[in-house]
Amino acid sequence: MFWIIALIVLGLFLLVVEFFMIPGITIAGIGGFLIIIYSVYSAYTNYGTTAGHLTLLFTAIASVATLIFSLRSRTWKHVTLETNINSKAVDELENNIHPGDEGITISRLAPMGKASIKGITVEVTAIDELVNPNTPIVVLRVETNKIIVKPK
Repeated sequence: MFWIIALIVLGLFLLVVEFFMIPGITIAGIGGFLIIIYSVYSAYTNYGTTAGHLTLLFTAIASVATLIFSLRSRTWKHVTLETNINSKAVDELENNIHPGDEGITISRLAPMGKASIKGITVEVTAIDELVNPNTPIVVLRVETNKIIVKPK
């Protein structure tokens, strides 16, 4: 009977590992579930119906207790990101770069690439054509997350 209890504990451990450390459906979760089923089945076949019922009851109680303990032990605090991001990627662009500003391409715009406008290196999008590096450009418009340019 000891090995059946050991298998149940191992199965519960593998399920906890699956839930909190390895995302998705992996070998740990499937293996833990199969080990628990096998241990209950073994209790029924080797020790009779009464022992099987008791093992099934013990397994159900242990599973619920393990789940409650895992959720209450602040395990989620260790696996979640607690950083808040309160900024936008283009805050400085809205204030510093305006239509009509001039710059020069750093990389090839095909149609997106890098350019230097007012000394700031930014990602820009060319309209309707490919633009080679070191080509003078003019800003046509600044959208929320895009700077649209054309060759000068």
